Amino acid sequence: MDFACQCALGVGGVIGADLKREGDGASPIGIWLTRRLFYRPDRTAPPETRLPMVPLRAHDGWCDAPDDPLYNRPVSLPYAASAEKLWRADHVYNLIVELGYNDDPVVPGKGSAIFLHLAREAYQPTEGCIALAETDLRTVLRFLTPDSRIEIAI
Repeated sequence: MDFACQCALGVGGVIGADLKREGDGASPIGIWLTRRLFYRPDRTAPPETRLPMVPLRAHDGWCDAPDDPLYNRPVSLPYAASAEKLWRADHVYNLIVELGYNDDPVVPGKGSAIFLHLAREAYQPTEGCIALAETDLRTVLRFLTPDSRIEIAI
């Protein structure tokens, strides 16, 4: 399925995956598999999708410490190394599609937590993810499978 809609990308713009570095705020150019969907069960029912679904819990995080063995992997908080909190006060992580960026194999320092998630008001830039309006993301989710790909291009 081809689907076009407005989105927000990284505050650092878009960058070739070979140049991507942890913390640069850039969205990596490329075609990325969709792995699974995380969702906030206290805020939304499981959406229609063929992706594997994981209900988020208050202690869920994502390791962003390049020197840690669980870099670019989900972790339980509190975590000894640096990790992003997935259970957020705002709503941008109510729905999170894990993209297959830097995960097979994981390369330390090449970037972590590249997701497809909900956009903030006025589509403010992300830290390197792709963000869509909720109605658009829910439309996309209906068609996603573990074999689907999301393309970041210029």
